[in-house]
Amino acid sequence: MIGFIIAGLIIGALARLIKPGKQNLGLVATLLLGLVGSVIGGSIASLLGTGNIFELNVLGFIVSVIAAVLLIGVAEGVAGRRRVTR
Repeated sequence: MIGFIIAGLIIGALARLIKPGKQNLGLVATLLLGLVGSVIGGSIASLLGTGNIFELNVLGFIVSVIAAVLLIGVAEGVAGRRRVTR
């Protein structure tokens, strides 16, 4: 469980480094987006037959980072819409 949290934080941090521009996300948001990205990446890697969902492998890690980058973009879009409507 602790390894899963650490992997989520690393994946979230890498996704924030890859995504251009400044993100207004805190540590908890980065962790949560990284965790969700790692579950998505692990699921896709598992469907492709590269291992278990919670097993660390290269394909799962790459897909996890890509999923987290996309999730950060979605989170920024949702947060941006909230600021405009106020």
